[in-house]
Amino acid sequence: MSDLKVNLTAPNGRKITLPTGLYINGEFVKATGGQTITSINPTDESEIATVQAASVEDVDKAVAAARAAFNGSEWRDLTNTDRGGLMYKLADLIEAEKETLATLETWDNGKPYQVSLNEDLAEVTGTLRYYAGWADKIHGSTIPTTGAKFAYTLKQPIGVCAQIIPWNYPLAMAAWKLGPALAAGCCVVLKPAEQTPLSILYFAQLIEKAGFPKGVINVVNGYGKEAGHALASHLDVDKIAFTGSTVTGKQIMRTAAVNMKNITLETGGKSPLLVFDDADFEQAAKWAHIGIMSNQGQICTATSRVLVQESIYDKFVEEFKKIVASTSIVGDPFKDDTFQGPQVTKAQYERVLGFVESGKSEGATLAHGGVPYTKVGEGKGYFIEPTVFTDVKSSMTIFREEVFGPFVVLVSFKDEAEAIKLANDTTYGLGSAVFSQNIERAHRVASKIEAGMVWINSSQDSDFRVPFGGVKNSGIGRELGEAGLHSYLQEKAVHVNMGTKL
Repeated sequence: MSDLKVNLTAPNGRKITLPTGLYINGEFVKATGGQTITSINPTDESEIATVQAASVEDVDKAVAAARAAFNGSEWRDLTNTDRGGLMYKLADLIEAEKETLATLETWDNGKPYQVSLNEDLAEVTGTLRYYAGWADKIHGSTIPTTGAKFAYTLKQPIGVCAQIIPWNYPLAMAAWKLGPALAAGCCVVLKPAEQTPLSILYFAQLIEKAGFPKGVINVVNGYGKEAGHALASHLDVDKIAFTGSTVTGKQIMRTAAVNMKNITLETGGKSPLLVFDDADFEQAAKWAHIGIMSNQGQICTATSRVLVQESIYDKFVEEFKKIVASTSIVGDPFKDDTFQGPQVTKAQYERVLGFVESGKSEGATLAHGGVPYTKVGEGKGYFIEPTVFTDVKSSMTIFREEVFGPFVVLVSFKDEAEAIKLANDTTYGLGSAVFSQNIERAHRVASKIEAGMVWINSSQDSDFRVPFGGVKNSGIGRELGEAGLHSYLQEKAVHVNMGTKL
């Protein structure tokens, strides 16, 4: 082990040399304040590695490097096509290293390895290639006015962007933000979540290999209260993009007002999934399971409130419990048959169990799970049995607050009007789903649900070509798709006088 590298052997036997420093201006460096972060394996609570944690001074250096790169000719004078070419090369390098990156993601986060490898890494490379294709298709427009004026617009990069990444999808969320920012011509300071820094540190090695100029992408591990706050309040940061809790999102929004930063916030959710009595019953139950139990329930868009028409409610509850019991196999995330690994940290584990007690104390019925799962790792690790509550009222805490775990409430409704009312009875508005074989009803209900996204007859099958984001307390702005690209561009109007004399 060198000062800024550590040799690791992962639980699946893979040998990994991991950089542990801050990646600033094209090199790995020590943190000036001497702080570190120790990553914990949520499967057995063992220490994986200790990495550097940025101070305010380190954030200043990273922002300065990004500003110098943004103003420098090496990045700014690249043709849009060549910029896209760098992004394609980065995606190819990630694909070549996908087994190592997936190993780090699973080891650090707890999600099943097959999900990290076959879903998350595929999304990372797909997203980067999608935006690489956009790089040379960014253009303004001409605007007819009068014969005395020629008017046109330029679309230009916003500038230096701070991007704060959550722990539930470290690499995928980094790609969601890096892709459009790089395609637009911005420069970036990326802060991984303090709980899951490892895969993004390994990814940072690939930036130089891809040929990006120094300072275009910087990675500063660090704690939110110090490094995160320093980025949100930095006067030389032009935009901040954040994915995480609503509480933190509001704090960032307040802090970013110091210089009226452009902001994109994707925050919490308590998404409803509506099942009408004419739905494909078995498909609705299977999708409802995917909608809440995948990724250990640690998904902002998780459809954690399942609303079922009363005529099929009892039947649906039994079918759903059967699917949960047979499909949500809890276990070692490196085993192929594992569906659900541990929660990411002890704090998240205790949070979920706290909501179990809340549900029971308020009179809901614990229909399945809701207890620690101790059959893995001799009782160590942050494993919880998937949890299902029935007999839930809309006034209960478990109906109203985001749990962020494998935890779902099932509620009955009488008719379409009540279904919509229950769906919208929340301060959040991120995702939602509607199950009905009546196409008129499905579209009608989708239009009335207060959410940034609605799935019809599916759940959680997002696509990087389609805008992603919420309303109400679920965020501001959109990521992914063409809309995500526009978040990193500003439009300049140019007025040309065609001869008018004063």
